[in-house]
Amino acid sequence: MAFSSRTWLLSSAVLISIMSLSRGRVPPNSGPVKAVNLGGWLVTEGWIKPSLFDGIPNKDFLDGTELQFKSVTTGKYLAAELGGGSIIVANRTSASGWERFRLWRINETTFNFRVFNKDFVGLDVKGNGAQVVAVSKTPGSSETFEIIRKPNDSSRVRIKAPNGFFLQAKTEDLVTADYAGSGSGWGNNDPSVFVISFSGKLEGEFQVTNGYGPKKAPQVMREHWNTFIVEDDFHFIKTNGLNAVRIPVGWWIASDPTPPDPYVGGSLLALDKAFLWAQRYGLKVIIDLHAAPGSQNGFEHSASRDGSQEWGQTDENIQQTVDVIDFLSARYARSPSLYAVELINEPFSPGVSLQNVTKFYKAGYAAVRKHSSTAYVVFSNRLGPMESRELFPLANGLKGSVIDVHYYSLFVSAFDNLTVQQNIDFIHTNRSQELNYVTTSNGPLTFVGEWVAEWKVTGATKEDYQRFANAQLEVWARATFGWAYWTLKNVNKHWSLEWMIKNGYIKLT
Repeated sequence: MAFSSRTWLLSSAVLISIMSLSRGRVPPNSGPVKAVNLGGWLVTEGWIKPSLFDGIPNKDFLDGTELQFKSVTTGKYLAAELGGGSIIVANRTSASGWERFRLWRINETTFNFRVFNKDFVGLDVKGNGAQVVAVSKTPGSSETFEIIRKPNDSSRVRIKAPNGFFLQAKTEDLVTADYAGSGSGWGNNDPSVFVISFSGKLEGEFQVTNGYGPKKAPQVMREHWNTFIVEDDFHFIKTNGLNAVRIPVGWWIASDPTPPDPYVGGSLLALDKAFLWAQRYGLKVIIDLHAAPGSQNGFEHSASRDGSQEWGQTDENIQQTVDVIDFLSARYARSPSLYAVELINEPFSPGVSLQNVTKFYKAGYAAVRKHSSTAYVVFSNRLGPMESRELFPLANGLKGSVIDVHYYSLFVSAFDNLTVQQNIDFIHTNRSQELNYVTTSNGPLTFVGEWVAEWKVTGATKEDYQRFANAQLEVWARATFGWAYWTLKNVNKHWSLEWMIKNGYIKLT
């Protein structure tokens, strides 16, 4: 969606103001950064601000939602035989991988269904046209279906095929699109009726913009960008002992004011304003490419459409990402607030190989250095199976290189039953050892780019949270580049540094 010329001129004016105040200057290095992430602002994460999704019609059918369909006549689940590349059957007694269908939303009632092997459900155009198969790697008219819900029971649906007929489970091994009517109603004797259940969903930038659609999304997103983070937040950050912000951005920002669908123009203007505010309050800015084209980890915070991880698999995709880094570096290199550029956030192993991420990091580093000899360049360690020093051979030879590690006492079962003291001890022992291992006297700087004073402990007191936060602050202080709390604002209180400071859970001054 294109910006108006007036808005684009305003963005340019903000940028000129940033650059003209101090061409070529770099922020003084006043020691390690004490930063906060501005998460959920320029890259949407629904769990941070759920209300952003409230106005989306049929909002439980967003891109990436995983649906399971149980036939009321066979009593079995629909499944993609062999996970894809074959027929659709209705013979599974339980639902796991092959029985899950990921939505690609066309509009609020029309969808493509993507199966386990990334094939799309469609009609067998080479046969009689009624057999339902999952063989196409790209969706077209033959792969577009309408979901019709029972008026007083949204868990019961019919699926209308592009040929105008409804899907039906003729037998457990034969699913066709040739059911003409619904004379038997929505009862258990109707082979075109399926009971749906949900096994997963995503609420990221793709979901919110595609969910609202091209007419409504620009209004919603611009209102969000203009109100979620404002200048007063930078004043709050500065006066509460912090000296930097890490700002997650998405790859589409480089195409502003007319990014590819469904993304909305305007995030670049917001980032321009952030640089101006940072300069006004003497804060450093770390630009963090949080969402790369194709998604580097399949999570909603990387703007994945359906949970697939497709970044870095081709030279063209890597070059596209380098171009984004080049754009951002060129735009802000002369701002006195630019402190670092993080080339990509949390690439996931083994989907992202060490070879491919290293290839990108080399090219991304060169792109930053083309415009700035002083900005730090941050390399995020991969998530998943990896060796925590695996980037050292690359980073050791590059001036101003930083290794970013993220430490959460969450997300894995090992933390589920720890007591307050066990969690605190884990920080002082295990996390301390991990950070020490990647912090070497002659190696790259280290950055705990994400952490939070939240855990799985139930019934923890305010004092418990204070002790837990202080333990982390003590250990993260040894990171030679610094740390950044995730995040400034969040409806989940302990995830919000603003709330934690205002309510006395964390004190930084």
